[in-house]
Amino acid sequence: MEYTYTGDAHERLFAAYGADEDPFPTQTPTNFPHREHRREEVDVLKRLFFPACWNSKELLRDDLAVLNRLDDFGTLVAAGVRPYANGDPSETVTDIIDQLPGIRELLKKDVEAAYKGDPAAKTCMEIIRSYPGFLAISVQRVAHALYEAGAAEYARELTEYAKTETGIDIHPGAEIGEHFFIDHGTGVVVGETATIGDWVRLYQDVTLGALHFEAEEGEEHALKKGYKRHPDIGDHVVIGAGTKVLGDITVGDHVSIGANSWVTEDIPSHTKVYVSDHPTQERKPADQSVEDAGEIVTDDT
Repeated sequence: MEYTYTGDAHERLFAAYGADEDPFPTQTPTNFPHREHRREEVDVLKRLFFPACWNSKELLRDDLAVLNRLDDFGTLVAAGVRPYANGDPSETVTDIIDQLPGIRELLKKDVEAAYKGDPAAKTCMEIIRSYPGFLAISVQRVAHALYEAGAAEYARELTEYAKTETGIDIHPGAEIGEHFFIDHGTGVVVGETATIGDWVRLYQDVTLGALHFEAEEGEEHALKKGYKRHPDIGDHVVIGAGTKVLGDITVGDHVSIGANSWVTEDIPSHTKVYVSDHPTQERKPADQSVEDAGEIVTDDT
């Protein structure tokens, strides 16, 4: 079944392209090399969100071209949702497409966060085309809309695809605020019931995960579903590489957590968390083990 979109998202997206200003690319100055994609809907999303970055000049010239691309996207999403749905998925697909202009505005803020938060970033074009964290959040923001619309299984397919491309695992159920940036990104995990505020930056190998799981009553070997088990992260938080923030805990606003920290308790706002006792390197015979554990301390500021 082919999907036909009847809303006004194409007009809003087309107007948004024309409203873009520097430092965002406003035209396509060159043709980029073609890339193969295993999930066509992700390729279509890239073009819809930032046509100037993905060889889609036609979308910048005509809102009907945007409408045709939205129909392509809708057809792909309907095919993905249908195996899990009871009945016609068109209403769900229309709801998602209606949200795309708003998601695009969020993604522009994510690009801004990456540009401001990474000294190595040269242009917005570079971030949009090559940063794994940006691809991961681009897919997750659409997948989250699907998750909220009741298409959680298909949403998970999309975020799992993003994980294979980036090494970043963000569950579609996670709620993520504005100006979100994952730097480097490999090994980052964000659990289903995690919430993240505005202007949050994560580095590689960070986990926002569960500390323990509850058993399902009356069913052997089964874990309970649908309960809060992941942390809530406030605004203006930086979490260093290798850090594990685990359990249903709250990290306040303006918090900095140093690399390789292990956090399982609430952290108040305006606090620094770091490993106070770093291990020292020693030379020992190969048959002797080295045991060293650091202490987590908090510095209220």
